[in-house]
Amino acid sequence: MRKTVQSMVDEAMTVITTYSVDDARDLHGRDDVVFVDLRDPRELEREGVIPGAFHAPRGMLEFWVDPESPYHKPVFSEPGKRYVLFCAGGWRSALSTQTLQQMGLEEVGHIEGGFGAWKAAGAPVADKAVARSKPAAA
Repeated sequence: MRKTVQSMVDEAMTVITTYSVDDARDLHGRDDVVFVDLRDPRELEREGVIPGAFHAPRGMLEFWVDPESPYHKPVFSEPGKRYVLFCAGGWRSALSTQTLQQMGLEEVGHIEGGFGAWKAAGAPVADKAVARSKPAAA
């Protein structure tokens, strides 16, 4: 039987940790917690960011998490860290949380409603500087 995105998200939600915005806000800023922003760079520039969050575009996440990948990022292998994933609305982060659990990351969850819910609740948001190309030398 064919799976839909909704069925995949629903399935993930049965096996992952989901934090309310209030719970996530309590975790924000702790030394043992890494917030991971899965959104596209254009979304960050347009909507803002959670201060201190690590940006890991959804398309690179598995490659950055896997310590055997040539693209591995050390932030994902720090002992004792808890990872709080988020996207715009919670679907990408739900699927990503399930994937990271399958890869062996134990302390991982996501924010219910994603960045949209975080922002709507008045939780901390900062502007993301727009990347600009450098002017050519004269």
